[in-house]
Amino acid sequence: MSISPFFQELRSAYQAELDDLTSDSEGKDVLRRRLNEKRKELGFLVKMIELSPEMVAVVLHQGFHFTQPKLMDHFLTQDADELLSWDALSEGLKLEPWAEPIAAEILKEPMGEWFMSVAAGLEYMHNRPLGKAIPQAEEDDEEDREDGENADLDDDEEKEARAREEAGNAWMVEQGFDSKE
Repeated sequence: MSISPFFQELRSAYQAELDDLTSDSEGKDVLRRRLNEKRKELGFLVKMIELSPEMVAVVLHQGFHFTQPKLMDHFLTQDADELLSWDALSEGLKLEPWAEPIAAEILKEPMGEWFMSVAAGLEYMHNRPLGKAIPQAEEDDEEDREDGENADLDDDEEKEARAREEAGNAWMVEQGFDSKE
């Protein structure tokens, strides 16, 4: 299985977002508290689901139980415009009871179904042992880079990812939040 560039890019951004939330300046684990704070800001955060889905997806961290790993493995091979519908994908997972009201709120948004699918994919990758399917995608990337086939594509994707992250950060600063930098 080869993970799509869309999910590869979001995977690292999602992990970085969780890492940012995990510890305070003294190194204390504050993830649970910060996730609860983010969940209370859901009405504000849903405005960012298309621009920075990884920043919003953390509100559903640990909110999925995956019952059909093969469906999820296949899902991760899809690009942003080819994703399975939320109805189809939700056949292979269950939401934790605490996550159901959050999901219901998100699903009211115009991009809510797309976002829920993306959030499920991010959480699935986050919980996936690295010895499974994910390293294959990394091996494929290394081979492609060695061959020079995707160098320009990788550069463009990195630039786009940086631009999205900078735009999201600028927007958050405009809203009164501290800069991530």
